[in-house]
Amino acid sequence: MPGPLEGRVALVAGATRGAGRGIAVELGAAGATVYVTGRTTRARRSEYDRPETIEDTADLVTAAGGQGIAVPTDHLEPSAVQDLVDRIDDEQGYLDLLVNDIWGGEHLFAWDTPVWEHDLDKGLRLLRLAVETHAITSHHALPLLLRRPGGLVVEMTDGTAEYNRDTYRVSFFYDLAKSSVLRMAFALGHELGPRGATAVALTPGWLRSEIMLDQFGVREDNWRDALDRVPHFAISETPRYVGRAVTALAIDPQVARWNGQSLSSGGLAPVYGFTDLDGSRPDAWRYLVEVQDVGRPADVTGYR
Repeated sequence: MPGPLEGRVALVAGATRGAGRGIAVELGAAGATVYVTGRTTRARRSEYDRPETIEDTADLVTAAGGQGIAVPTDHLEPSAVQDLVDRIDDEQGYLDLLVNDIWGGEHLFAWDTPVWEHDLDKGLRLLRLAVETHAITSHHALPLLLRRPGGLVVEMTDGTAEYNRDTYRVSFFYDLAKSSVLRMAFALGHELGPRGATAVALTPGWLRSEIMLDQFGVREDNWRDALDRVPHFAISETPRYVGRAVTALAIDPQVARWNGQSLSSGGLAPVYGFTDLDGSRPDAWRYLVEVQDVGRPADVTGYR
C-alpha cells in the first residue's frame, strides 16, 4: 500500500543526525521522497568529527519505505543551497516540505557564561550556523515550495515560544539563536499564509540524540541506565518522536490552522494520536515547567 506521503517531496536541511535524521526517516516511512543534507559524508567529516553521515540517513529513509537522496550541502554557502534547490527542481519539479533543522553549534556555546566572557568567535559562529543558514535556505527554497499550494515549512528549534519567553536558555548566544528561529516561523507564517503555504516552529523535548547518548555513556537500548545520575532524563524521547510530529503535520489537510505557531512533539502527540517508539507520549516541556524547574523529584507519571 502506498504511504500517505507517496509522491510528496521533502527537503530536510541538517539531517545528518539527531532530530533531522529522525524526521527524515519518519517521512520516508510515510512514503515521501526526502532530500537529506548536511556537511558530514562518508568521504568527509565536519568539525563535529562524528561518524553519522547524510548517506547513512538517506539509506535509512529508503529502508523505511521512502526514497532517500543525500546531497552534501553547506547551508552557509548561498550558491551551494541554490544548486541544491536547482537539483530538486530538475529531478522533481516541486517541493512540498522544507524542514530547517540546521544547527551545528554543540561545541560552540558555554553554559551560564555571560556574553562578555563567552568566546566571541564561537558565539558568532553559532549564530551563523543556527540562524543565517535557515534564512539562506528559506530564501532559495521557498519559490520552489510555493510553486503549488499546500507547502509546509518547519523551523526546528529548542524550546517553545512560551518556555523560551520566560526562561534563560543556557547562554546569550544559545538563547538568541533558539528564540530567533521561533520568530522566523512567525514571520514566515505571515509571508507564506496568504500564498497558500504554512510555516511552524517545532521543538522536540529532551532528545536522545546520538550526541546526548554518548554524553551520558549509554545507548538507545539501555538509556535508562543514565537515570541514576540524571533522574529527569526519564522524560527524554527518541528523534523519531519529533519525526512523527512532522509527518503528522505534513499529512494534515488542515495544517494551516497551525500557521505561525510554536509547537512541540509532546503537545502534538495527543492531537494527532502518535507515540514514541516505545508507545509512550512524553510531554517534556510541561514536565520541565511543572517538575524539573520547580525542584520537584523526578517522576514522569502523567507526563509520558
